[in-house]
Amino acid sequence: MARFSVIGTGNMGSAIAGLLERGGAEVTRVSRDETGSAPLGDVVVLAVPYPALAEIVKAYGSQLDGKVVVDITNPLNFETFDSLVVSADGSAAAEVAQAVPGARVLKAFNTNFAATLAGGTVGDAPTTVLVAGDDADAKQTLIDAITAGGESAVDAGSLSRARELEAIGFLQLTLAASEKIGWTAGFNLFR
Repeated sequence: MARFSVIGTGNMGSAIAGLLERGGAEVTRVSRDETGSAPLGDVVVLAVPYPALAEIVKAYGSQLDGKVVVDITNPLNFETFDSLVVSADGSAAAEVAQAVPGARVLKAFNTNFAATLAGGTVGDAPTTVLVAGDDADAKQTLIDAITAGGESAVDAGSLSRARELEAIGFLQLTLAASEKIGWTAGFNLFR
């Protein structure tokens, strides 16, 4: 089984690490203070806010080559909370892929809240994690780890779908911030 490193020890990082550990994965939790110095596993989950991505990717640089790198960010404008800050045809995940062309970049977890990942459900259904990326083996590695942890995962297509996933994540965040839904709610797929 792949070894995972989760960079970020906040709510999302803790929830993702817990999900992976429930499935039996070996997980190393890396604080942002350790960025650049901590050894990395086969799969690196960037569980940090969007503004921290560039710094972390730069700190690790070529150490990310050959690794599966999972971007969980929603690149929203935190000052106005009314728009995404990436180009209309781009995504945070595309920026990571461009910065580290030797990595196999995935977009996942950004359409989930920490509470639904930690609790494993949205309502009465298992939490669904949407996974986008261009490398089928990388996606399957992450999907297998998520399902081993008791949650559902769906291949959402190529990395170009990250833009739509970020739009869904943005919508969900704005609904929760405006108290139209709770932080234990979320979008889910029923199959």
